[in-house]
Amino acid sequence: MKNIIQDKSKLVNSVFSRVYKKYDIMNDIISFGAHRIWKSKLIDWMNPQPNNTLVDVASGTGDIAKLFTKKIDNSAEVACVEPNDEMYLTGKNNLKVFKKIKWYKTSAEKLPFKDNSFDFYTISYGLRNVSNINLSLQEALRVLKPGGRFMCLEFSKINNEIINSLYQKYSKIIPFIGKYVVGSSKPYDYLIKSISEFYTQDQLTSLVKRNGFSKVEYRNLSNGISAIHSGWKV
Repeated sequence: MKNIIQDKSKLVNSVFSRVYKKYDIMNDIISFGAHRIWKSKLIDWMNPQPNNTLVDVASGTGDIAKLFTKKIDNSAEVACVEPNDEMYLTGKNNLKVFKKIKWYKTSAEKLPFKDNSFDFYTISYGLRNVSNINLSLQEALRVLKPGGRFMCLEFSKINNEIINSLYQKYSKIIPFIGKYVVGSSKPYDYLIKSISEFYTQDQLTSLVKRNGFSKVEYRNLSNGISAIHSGWKV
């Protein structure tokens, strides 16, 4: 089991080391810009208030942290967690004008924060990539304050047969787009495989509950291409 976890960690790290320079461009291309709408929907459902604190895990280039900070008028500190060297440096540079956003290069499974530290925990398109999802969820619960909220934005399962059929056909094209834009199809072969192997909405709901969260629910976006899961620490 330990070797499997180490192998996945190395694989995911190599994937992001290949794509970091064109990460945002590729996200815009392959989602036709929809990922920006989905991330805004996440912030809208969170409805953070001034002085709320956030830990954003698998921060990538910092989209969620930036949206959150603007929403609360830069009134509280935000912690961005990113394990990949290149993505960490890219995100940190992208958000350097936001003085209250602090960056930490570490994994979701081992957060360097005290218990009961944050009002919100977000992970956007990162839960598929963690090496140990149960440990990551337990860490999320640990660092949230009582009454704090866990929110996960992730690719999910489409609930419309026609749209799903079109999506599956389109997915086969994505690695070729990656080859043209990024110079390698392998990161996007991994992307498609990781999405197909990930939990359904209901399975993820059950998993979040089993790891200690209450009032767990989800909302589908674009017929389930993505979904937002929400849970509370009580």
